[in-house]
Amino acid sequence: MIEVVPVRPQASVEVPGDVRRGWPGWTAVAAVLSGVLLLAWRAAQYGQWVVDDAGITFAYARSVAAGLGPVLQPGAQPVEGFSDPTWLMVLVVGKWCHLFDSGSLFGIPDFVLYPKAIGLLCCAGILVACHVAARRVTRWPALVTFAVGVVLAMIPSFVIWCFSGLENSLFAVAVCVLAVRMFVAVSEGRLWTPAVAVTVGVLAAFAALTRPDGLVYLAAYPVVSLVLVRRATWLTALRHVLYSVVAFAIPFGAYLVWRIVEFGRLVANTAVAKHQALPSLDELTRVMDLVHYAGTPAVVAGVAVVVVALVWAGERRERLVALLVPLVLAMLAYCVLRPDWMAQFRFATPVWALAAFVVVIAAAEVLAVVGARWRVVAALALVAALIPSGVAWAGDTERYRANSDVPLCWIALRFGRYFNGYADILHLDKGTLLAPDMGGSSLTSRLRLVDMAGLTDARIADIRAGKAGINLGDYVFEDLRPTFVHSHGVWMGSGLTVDPRMSRDYYRIQQSENTSSPDEDWVRKDVVPSARQLQQLREYSSNVLPHLLPDYQKTGECGTVLRPGQTVTGR
Repeated sequence: MIEVVPVRPQASVEVPGDVRRGWPGWTAVAAVLSGVLLLAWRAAQYGQWVVDDAGITFAYARSVAAGLGPVLQPGAQPVEGFSDPTWLMVLVVGKWCHLFDSGSLFGIPDFVLYPKAIGLLCCAGILVACHVAARRVTRWPALVTFAVGVVLAMIPSFVIWCFSGLENSLFAVAVCVLAVRMFVAVSEGRLWTPAVAVTVGVLAAFAALTRPDGLVYLAAYPVVSLVLVRRATWLTALRHVLYSVVAFAIPFGAYLVWRIVEFGRLVANTAVAKHQALPSLDELTRVMDLVHYAGTPAVVAGVAVVVVALVWAGERRERLVALLVPLVLAMLAYCVLRPDWMAQFRFATPVWALAAFVVVIAAAEVLAVVGARWRVVAALALVAALIPSGVAWAGDTERYRANSDVPLCWIALRFGRYFNGYADILHLDKGTLLAPDMGGSSLTSRLRLVDMAGLTDARIADIRAGKAGINLGDYVFEDLRPTFVHSHGVWMGSGLTVDPRMSRDYYRIQQSENTSSPDEDWVRKDVVPSARQLQQLREYSSNVLPHLLPDYQKTGECGTVLRPGQTVTGR
């Protein structure tokens, strides 16, 4: 029979005096630092890898910091080709402080080190938020905090994307702080106060300006209020929900007005290009993808712990609601977003952080009301449930290290420096390149880039969304007429390279012999003055391209500085 220790509802656990006064004890500091070091060690296993999509925001940060406005390249038309305004400003500040896009720090390129350091700082913020919540439910908040750090460090999806150069870590910490703010407020009976309502609204706005799906967290405070409201308090709850909505609307609305004035769009250009459709009920089944990735035994054990905590916690279950609601919203956001081509669940970062919070905090609630013997049994059961997941995650780590998603440095070499070599052979002062993958190329190319994916090109975004009244082929061959065209992989499906107008207007410079991985470069005929220069282009390609990928794979690096005009041979 389970031995249950009575716990007074809503009572605070005894904590050290320094914590009660608001100062972290040495155990808290040690727990956070230990978790941070563990996450840093796991991140280091992926080396200097930064995903190419991050380079798009890097390029915008370079332009904004230089006073050129929100443009991908100097002189380009303003297009909102980024979807993470807050992360953009973090990078701009780094550029202004000469910590980013300026050289190297401790021998590491700062375009690698700075975003990864910010990611680590955000992870520290997640663990601090966890400790703030944990000290209200257990005598061992440091142990709970360290446990969350261990779980997050085990999950490749969380580590990979928090240290990818993208905004995931900033997004995750914003959502976690929002959840903990409500958790603490419910614990202290202060949910419906102006300070809490406004803070949560501002945090929701911050999340929405960090990733488009962050808009869903506007619902967090209203939903928690709806679940916890009583007949006698509904007017108070309603008033504070309105406070929260207004606090959200002011910063988010201001950005929305600026977007319309600056770009002439209601949503970011990236959303238009991706053609995000309205969600359907069938998409909710995508949550099973997360269950399979996390491991069924671990998910079953986690759900069981949460259910037991809700049943046994009495009135204290209300504060768990404040964590569960953001978790459900995070899973909902993952389900309704169009599936991403990148591996390891890029859009699920808040899910892992909040799930770790909820399960570990719920476990602390359960362990606080059972006897010592059952505490040991419950702890061992949770650890055992994680073992299959840990084995699977270890395999995921090795596979991703061997074949990571499109590295920024590779794109900087292949579409930036390599095509600069083509332009030098033809003595082109100006030219355009139509290609996908705008990150590394926008940091190194001296050609005007046209994004085949449409993320940074409003016209192609409209074409892909079916709103332009023209198809891609007609636009490219009749209106755009780019100097160079590159296509590979899935982008061959655009049909450009098999369009008769391609061979009419362009020379093929090179074509991959690997039919399973097609790759082609083309140059417009009217910029090639002679057969000799065409031969020079082809000789350059045959001499440089076969060595480019193997040489890159040896180091995974592309130097300490990325600047327009660099070439493969003269970095």
